[in-house]
Amino acid sequence: MLQAKPLRSSSTGALAGTIRVPGDKSISHRSLMLGAVAVGETVIHGLLEGEDVLNTAAAMRLLGAQAERGGDGVWRVRGVGLGGLSEPAQVLDMGNSGTAARLLMGLVASHPITCVFTGDASLNKRPMARVTGPLEQMGARFVGRSGGRLPLAVVGSDRTVPITYRLPVASAQVKSAILLCGLNTAGTTTVIEAEPTRDHTELMLRHFGATVTTERMEDGALAVSVVGQPELTGREIVVPADPSSAAFPVVAALLRPGSELLLPGIGMNPRRTGLYDTLVEMGANIAFENRRDEAGEPVADLRVKHGPLKGIVVPADRAPSMIDEYPILAAAAACAEGTTVMLGLKELRVKESDRLAMVADGLTKCGVKVEVGADDSLTVYGTGKPPQGGATVATAMDHRIAMSFLVLGMASAEPVQVDDGAFIDTSFPGFVTLMNGVGAKIAGV
Repeated sequence: MLQAKPLRSSSTGALAGTIRVPGDKSISHRSLMLGAVAVGETVIHGLLEGEDVLNTAAAMRLLGAQAERGGDGVWRVRGVGLGGLSEPAQVLDMGNSGTAARLLMGLVASHPITCVFTGDASLNKRPMARVTGPLEQMGARFVGRSGGRLPLAVVGSDRTVPITYRLPVASAQVKSAILLCGLNTAGTTTVIEAEPTRDHTELMLRHFGATVTTERMEDGALAVSVVGQPELTGREIVVPADPSSAAFPVVAALLRPGSELLLPGIGMNPRRTGLYDTLVEMGANIAFENRRDEAGEPVADLRVKHGPLKGIVVPADRAPSMIDEYPILAAAAACAEGTTVMLGLKELRVKESDRLAMVADGLTKCGVKVEVGADDSLTVYGTGKPPQGGATVATAMDHRIAMSFLVLGMASAEPVQVDDGAFIDTSFPGFVTLMNGVGAKIAGV
């Protein structure tokens, strides 16, 4: 258990300089997992070395693969081949990461091994039934706490069967868990999603040599299919900088007069750029320079300058492409001129915390008028002026809540304090140092 680390963020002058954001967390998790079941060596440049991803690397070693960081900062994974994972001698501790836990459950479910998953206090509160349900249909068994919560034992099988599964709620994690189980299952496994979710799993599966197809159905839904039991071959991967992590310095620069930041090599997967589309609609001065592809993923350098923002309505169908970014969008909306309405936020209630309630409570304490709708919407009434601030905000061990309110503190009339910033390093190691390096004033309490 990490010791609580209260942090205080105070109003700053202009932010200026270059920020090199750590590697994309979603892609980092997947590169380790697929490298572990590929034949040969996978070489990973720019792997995010936050606690969540390091826990995934440790889990892959317990499952029989080799995953080590070289002195050059490059990670090399020596895989065991598809179907070759071995039963771990220890519990797999996934720390704070729901992505790692859910995806790895899918990967091990098609192996005749038993694995016990656990996590920190936050992860162990999160429901896993949405993943265990379809995996049980494929032939795995699960023994866990009520609601399928961790600690949870996965009893895998080498006789899993392919399924066609329609997602009841848009979730890249559930989709990916099913596809990863289908990877080592004879036949074709299909996931149908009414709304497109992030497709890092599909792109990386193709990169390693799997056959993955996406087909538009008559009702407009997408059917994503993987053909089971291919031979995956180790690959070289360049991990883009994480667009979800980049969101925090981007919004900070937008809010502070005179600011200009450059963020090189940010992942621009169109299923991850909902926040940036929204900020541009709000009037944000963001230039997307030097667009290019790296290892199948689009990237760009972001140049961000301060400018006024205006309130807008953010449609519900944008949620899958920015589900992790609503807390920082709410901070931006608090400083915008006019009302911002964010629709379709039900999924926020089952993140690291009930993010919808946490954001609304924190903004209210900072003097911002907000409303949470019965339809899981969030309305933020911006005045175009800095909010009052001067509050201590509870984070519930949620790194994105912590970073969002530290950014808000940079623009508030009075400092904003978060009760615990220790968990920031799970996804954005060095956040405080990087932000202070371009002019922020974040300090321990």
